[in-house]
Amino acid sequence: MAFKKVTIVFLSDGARKIRQIKIPKLLILILFLFSISAILLLARGINDYQGIKTQVPRFVQLEKENEQQRMQLIRLAQKIDHINKKLIELKKFDHKLKVMVNLEESEDDNQFFGIGGSDPALLSPDYTIEKAHRKLVRLMHQSLDDLNTEISLQTQDKVELYKFLETQKSILACTPSVWPVRGWVSSGFAYRISPFTNEKEFHSGLDISTRMSAPIIAPADGVVSSVGQDYGYGNILYIKHGNGLNTKYAHLSKSLVKKGQYVKRGQKIALVGNSGRTTGPHLHYEVHLKGVPVNPLRYILN
Repeated sequence: MAFKKVTIVFLSDGARKIRQIKIPKLLILILFLFSISAILLLARGINDYQGIKTQVPRFVQLEKENEQQRMQLIRLAQKIDHINKKLIELKKFDHKLKVMVNLEESEDDNQFFGIGGSDPALLSPDYTIEKAHRKLVRLMHQSLDDLNTEISLQTQDKVELYKFLETQKSILACTPSVWPVRGWVSSGFAYRISPFTNEKEFHSGLDISTRMSAPIIAPADGVVSSVGQDYGYGNILYIKHGNGLNTKYAHLSKSLVKKGQYVKRGQKIALVGNSGRTTGPHLHYEVHLKGVPVNPLRYILN
C-alpha cells in the first residue's frame, strides 16, 4: 500500500497534450508530515518570540537594577575608605594632643589602626554583582571587627587622657595665675631701698598700689590657712593652694574670709588698706613655693 502511486494529470489549456506525474503515496505522506512539522515549529517560534518580546522590558529593568546595585556597592566601598581615612586622621590628632600635654604613651600608640578599606576589584564593570556582594559582606565583617578593636583602644586612651587633663585642671585651678587686685606695681620682687630705713633690702613680693578698700580676689582655689595681724604687715591673710603653693596678702583694711574656709579663684577675700608700716593704700602680695618666696609674676598669665 505504501508503494502504490498517485497519478496527477496536467491538462494544458487549449492544447491536447496531457501530462501525467506518478508520485508514490509514501512521498506524499512524508511531504505532508514535513509541512505539519514546519507549521508547528513556525508557530512555536512565533510564540517564543512573542514571549521573549514581552520579557524584554523586564530584562532591561533587571539590567538597570543590576547597574544600580553595582553603583551602590561602589559608593559603599568609597564610604569604607572615607571612614578608614577619618579614623587614621583622628588617631593622628589624638597622638598630637598627647604629645602636646606631655602624656606618656605606650609603644602601641604609634600604630594607627583602621577598619578595612574597599577592594579595587569591586569597582570593575566586569565584576559580577554576586561576587561583589560576597566580597563586600566579608569586607564589612572585617571592618566591624577592626572598628570594634579601634573603639576599645580609643576608649582606654581617652580614659587615660581624661584622668591626666583632670589632674592638670586641678593643678591649674590651684595655681595663682591672675592678679589679686586691680592697680599698678609700685615695688617688684627684687632688691630695693627701704622707704623707712633707706637701706638696701630684698622685697619678697609685689606692692600693688590702688584705691582704699579696693576688692582683693583669690588668684586660685585654696583654703584660708591663717587670718591675723603683723606689726610690719598689718592685717594679713594666707591661702594654701596645694602642690606646695601658698599666697600672702598684707596691709589689708579688712578680711572677708575666715580660717579654714575654702575659696575659689575670683572670689572676693579682702579689701585693700594701709595697715602696718606703709606709705599709702596698697596690697603686698607674695607667692611661696614650698615655703620659699618666688616672683608672683612667674604665675600670673595676664
